[in-house]
Amino acid sequence: MNREELQKHIYYSDKYYDDEYEYRHVVLPKEMTKLVPKTHLMSEAEWRGLGVQQSKGWVHYMIHEPEPHILLFKRPITTPPSNFAPMESTKNKVMQNCC
Repeated sequence: MNREELQKHIYYSDKYYDDEYEYRHVVLPKEMTKLVPKTHLMSEAEWRGLGVQQSKGWVHYMIHEPEPHILLFKRPITTPPSNFAPMESTKNKVMQNCC
């Protein structure tokens, strides 16, 4: 498949939330893995250059080494959806399990 055809097979997850951020993951076709940098998180220009299309404000925040074709994005929550139920934050979990 050429790059344009591959871009048609990019999968966008539903958004999920904690108390500060909304998250989503984007799954690229495995054939595109070689285009994902291994040394750094991508800038918006880089991930858009791969054909990822999403609204402004998303930041590529983590590389999941076992599956480099899965891109992890986050952005600050501006307006939570009406059915917003935040995940338990890591900070709260640490405090509960501490001491």
